[in-house]
Amino acid sequence: MESSEGFLTEQQREMLDIAPVNVEVLSSSPKSPTLKSPGAKSSSVLLSEHHVKAPGGGAGIAVRHVRRTHSGKHIRVKKDGAGGKGTWGKLLDTGVESHLDRNDPNYDSGEEPYELVGTAVSDPLDDYKKSVVSIIEEYFSTANVELAASDLKELGSTEYHPYIIKRLVSMAMDRHDKEKEMASVLLSALYADVINPSQIRQGFYMLVESADDLAVDIPDTVDILALFVARAVVDDILPPAFIARVGKMVPKSSKGFQVLQTAEKRYLSAPHHAELVERRWGGSTQFTVEKVKKRIADLLREYVESGDTVEACRCIRQLEVPFFYHEVVKRALVLAMEMQSAEPLILKLLKEAAEEGLISSSQMVKGFSRMAESIDDLSLDIPSAKTSFQSIVPQAISEGWLDSSSLKATGENGQANGPDDEKLKQYKKQIVSIIHEYFLSDDIPELIQSLEDLGQPEFNPVFLKKLITLAMDRKNKEKEMASVLLSALHIEIFSTEDIVNGFVMLLESSEDTALDILDASNELALFLARAVIDDVLAPLNLEEISNKLPPNCSGGAETICTAQSLRSARHAGERILRCWGGGTGWAVEDAKDKIQKLLEEFESSGVLCEACRCIRELGMPFFNHEVVKKALVMAMEKKNDRMLDLLQACFNEGLITINQMTKGFGRINDGLEDLALDIPNARDKFMFYLEHAKDRGWLLPSFGLPDSYINEKNQIH
Repeated sequence: MESSEGFLTEQQREMLDIAPVNVEVLSSSPKSPTLKSPGAKSSSVLLSEHHVKAPGGGAGIAVRHVRRTHSGKHIRVKKDGAGGKGTWGKLLDTGVESHLDRNDPNYDSGEEPYELVGTAVSDPLDDYKKSVVSIIEEYFSTANVELAASDLKELGSTEYHPYIIKRLVSMAMDRHDKEKEMASVLLSALYADVINPSQIRQGFYMLVESADDLAVDIPDTVDILALFVARAVVDDILPPAFIARVGKMVPKSSKGFQVLQTAEKRYLSAPHHAELVERRWGGSTQFTVEKVKKRIADLLREYVESGDTVEACRCIRQLEVPFFYHEVVKRALVLAMEMQSAEPLILKLLKEAAEEGLISSSQMVKGFSRMAESIDDLSLDIPSAKTSFQSIVPQAISEGWLDSSSLKATGENGQANGPDDEKLKQYKKQIVSIIHEYFLSDDIPELIQSLEDLGQPEFNPVFLKKLITLAMDRKNKEKEMASVLLSALHIEIFSTEDIVNGFVMLLESSEDTALDILDASNELALFLARAVIDDVLAPLNLEEISNKLPPNCSGGAETICTAQSLRSARHAGERILRCWGGGTGWAVEDAKDKIQKLLEEFESSGVLCEACRCIRELGMPFFNHEVVKKALVMAMEKKNDRMLDLLQACFNEGLITINQMTKGFGRINDGLEDLALDIPNARDKFMFYLEHAKDRGWLLPSFGLPDSYINEKNQIH
């Protein structure tokens, strides 16, 4: 009987029995190849060929998805149950391709397939760099250091501060010397206040590391970047060890290594390297001001000779100092008074510059106001100056290029209102000549004697104001001399109150001073900070000065804040003492050590002439009271009166004056109680030295015995 559908033949039963055995053999070594005969077939194939359905629960391969049709054909069911030909298909299958119709009333946008759209992710560092670039560009246009520092500080993100250094220097490298100098000035301003020293070092390291890339666009990268590194070392914002340390971190074949070598060998090892580096891009701010003034004088004289107004306006525009055009106005007016024939040309130029907007109304008024303030002094050289000025002002107002409000300021200047004003005016003239003579001779005792001869101590604050104002308009040497003189005056004849009042007067007139001296605010801050470092002022005196300023004196308050920040910076003492190139000022700091050493040498050798020579070579006669003090202390400690012989020799030669001798004894007297803690018989020794000095005329008659000693003697008796 033939096998019908649903029954197995004998042959099929035999294959079904063999199938489990074959499966076990195949599964025992799934990864090992087996040799098969060409005609051999696997059990699964055999089963599928005979349409065998494995019984449930039986061992072996479960043959699934096998269906039979009435036609006897074998059809496999597709994955996911979609079926094939002759099947129902999968659930809800319409048999046609479906697509969404946005015009369908039942359209749901949520059924649309998702589409991934690529969007740029904002990087905080990129945004920060863009902000830094815009601030630097604005700084190069305005030259406003305070504004740039404030804007960079407001950006926050302190972890990105090294990028400020890199971006600022790299942008300046591709510009003129003016921008390079401005970049160096801004770096010094940012030091410690906005960017800490470690971040500045990191920024310069990034620059050195990227020197090869910078050289692609800037051919002389090595020389320019080396100069920036050297300038940073000179300005004390990079330590000298930076070059050696970074030199070990960059490849010797790189341009970064060449930058470090150039900075060290070409710039920092040269004689007078500090001055050379500072002036490589046009020098300090003060040097630039002097240069601008000279260019203004030259262009005005050329204009008077040629009469070409267009060319003169072009030259003024090329100065690129719109905030300093009041100097053009003032010098033009002076030239018009010196050369009466040139007055029409000068007035034509000023009118043209005002109408073009080249010289703003405020700059024009400032120029006329400055001229009005100095008209009395100018009249000494040009007798007709006042008459000429009085005729120029109404003409300028009538032609519309001078604001009439400027007359309010000019009408009151130069007029004495009483004998006190006349007395002050005469005093100012006298001290100007005294200060000029001091700048030439550097003779502090002579200047002090001149002030004592004037006999007007009530005007001491006026002298301080005039001294610093004149020094700010000169070179660093005179600024240093002014600070040294201030220390000497405080010791000899100026009280702390005199100095406080003098600085108050300076700060009150700081805006007027800034008309002549571009960097007046920073210069005044340095003078204030230097006065504190030199113990001329106490830190609390800065607050006292601030409290004495009028409420509307915002510039003075900012100057005091700058001075306080300079004081609080790292290594502030050394930096401020050397802010004007060192010299006598920074030697004050080392003078005590030098005095101690020369006294010790004299103690061991006993050679008077050699000791006197060393004291003379100090070059600090105003500080010889320190020699007296240390000599007396050493005499007490060593129990040797040889030091009295040295003081006698110095007094006989005039090396130590009676004022300095009295000051030295006075300092011992003030610190006698503390000294007695280390030297038990210090009081008795001092009394012996005091009597010795009085017998030989070393001391002023006004110097008396210590109060403590007198009280002690009274108690004994």
